[in-house]
Amino acid sequence: MPNESVEWYDDFVQLSYKPQDDELIAIFYVEPSEGFTIKDAAGRVASESSVGTWSTLTTLTPLVKRLMAKAYEIKGNFVRISYPSELFEYGNMPQILSSIAGNVFGMKAVKNLRLVDVSWPKSIVKSFSGPLFGRRGVRDFMKVKERPLTASVPKPKVGLTYEEHARHGYEAWTGGLDLLKDDENLSSQNFNSFQKRVELTFRMRDKAEKETGERKSYLINVTAETDEMKKRAKIVKDAGGEYVMIDILTTGWAAVQTMRNTCEELGLAIHAHRAFHASFTRNQKHGMSMQVLAETARLIGVDQLHIGTVIGKLESSREEVLALKEKITAASSKETMNRELPSLEQNWYGLKEVFPVSSGGLHVGILYPLLDMLGKDIIVQMGGGIWGHPDGGKAGAKALRDAIDAYMQGIDLKEYAEKSKELRSALQKWGTHSYM
Repeated sequence: MPNESVEWYDDFVQLSYKPQDDELIAIFYVEPSEGFTIKDAAGRVASESSVGTWSTLTTLTPLVKRLMAKAYEIKGNFVRISYPSELFEYGNMPQILSSIAGNVFGMKAVKNLRLVDVSWPKSIVKSFSGPLFGRRGVRDFMKVKERPLTASVPKPKVGLTYEEHARHGYEAWTGGLDLLKDDENLSSQNFNSFQKRVELTFRMRDKAEKETGERKSYLINVTAETDEMKKRAKIVKDAGGEYVMIDILTTGWAAVQTMRNTCEELGLAIHAHRAFHASFTRNQKHGMSMQVLAETARLIGVDQLHIGTVIGKLESSREEVLALKEKITAASSKETMNRELPSLEQNWYGLKEVFPVSSGGLHVGILYPLLDMLGKDIIVQMGGGIWGHPDGGKAGAKALRDAIDAYMQGIDLKEYAEKSKELRSALQKWGTHSYM
């Protein structure tokens, strides 16, 4: 007697199917469990992520049949699945991800499963706001048109009092940095309350602006329960801030969508910290790729997002970092079927670019290869590379700014260091590396 459940899963594999223009397309890396074929696993993923279940049903209607996802291409371990856009509630990212990246990861039929990339149809793209400012908007309000912007987290990243934090910010700003940034785990602790940090740090920011004649800003972490984040964003606006920083993954996509709306009302940019991402992006065979995370963040509407460095302390390949930069900055991108990191064609239908942030173990000695690889349209964030400078944070900030000025002028870094003692000291401590 035939197994009706298996036949039901087979209905979700249609290798002759041609996706329609307004369907969402996903690429999955699939490793079937023992006893299952790649086709078996593909059918189960398509079923569980759309209208199917483990058994045949007596409740199928023409609409349900039309809404079936279809595994339409299987090449090696890569499976393409198309989803009718009617499956999704437009503008509801939690619902969309609960569908295509929900129960499927726990299915017995898959040993490993990774959502590699998504091609978002126009109907879904248009249902989200995208960045409020984006790269160009940030450059406009920061009044920095060509060179990379610079940022730093005071170190240690947690444990400083609000007075120490504000003083370090003043040192960094007057040394030449554009942006002070909180790190992911600084919010409102007893030793450094949010309210006091806002009040004093923005006073120091204003002082630094008057002394330098340059725009300065502060990426202050408002991460908390959603209603509290909204309150904190209003406090930042009232203090004269331009940004909030949000740990977008630990707060959750629904909270980020709420904050995107709040920040539009307040006229604030969103700096997105990706803390927690490696828990599901690092394993190349399971979970979700950073590509999908970056696309999701762009759809919802963050203005800045960390993409990695290749040459710093955090694990990421050159291929991945460059792909992430394209995903969040290009108006559209073509399909690239690299074996390690397939990427689908995507039209962003006018959504603004996200400003890429490169951070993690950077110092001035590796700035040139970083900029050669990623270009000048990035934000360079250094932590230890500023605060580990032998002469302190202000000297570390000046060393970074001098290194960027040298790069923009096409001058050899060591040659420029002859007239910058701060840069010279930094290079003596950390050296230079080509990484090419």
